Amino acid sequence: MRVGITGHRGLNAEVEQQVRDLLQAVVRSHGGVDLVGVSCIADGPDAWFAEHVLAYGGRLEVVLPAEQYRESLPEEHWPVYDRLMDRASEVHRTGMTASDPAAHMAGSEILVGLVDELLAVWDGQPARGYGGTADVVAYAARTGVPVRVLWPEGASR
Repeated sequence: MRVGITGHRGLNAEVEQQVRDLLQAVVRSHGGVDLVGVSCIADGPDAWFAEHVLAYGGRLEVVLPAEQYRESLPEEHWPVYDRLMDRASEVHRTGMTASDPAAHMAGSEILVGLVDELLAVWDGQPARGYGGTADVVAYAARTGVPVRVLWPEGASR
């Protein structure tokens, strides 16, 4: 089973823990070893999902939206990003250089094309900018990839 992840970054500590628990439950339900997780490994749900996949014995494939992607992420996330990149069994690239909304959406489109199911850590609201979680969910729906929304009841961003 190939499962991808998209989701909101910058969640508060309470919502973060709830989301981490939801992601862990999904990974555990897939049996771990037979799971291939596909992620852009940004800070937040992308990285948490990747960490759970690896902890349960699954494989990680990374989609790199742009060559300058790492530098666009918070510096405190770089050690996690580097560790996950080192553990990736495969890296898929868009071929784009600048880490901008177009590259992020292109990366998400590649990710959606690689998976059997997309997990979306999504509050159900419209995207705050092009390439946001809502845009990725809409793209998956248009292309026939099943989406499983993971959002803690009563949580807000």
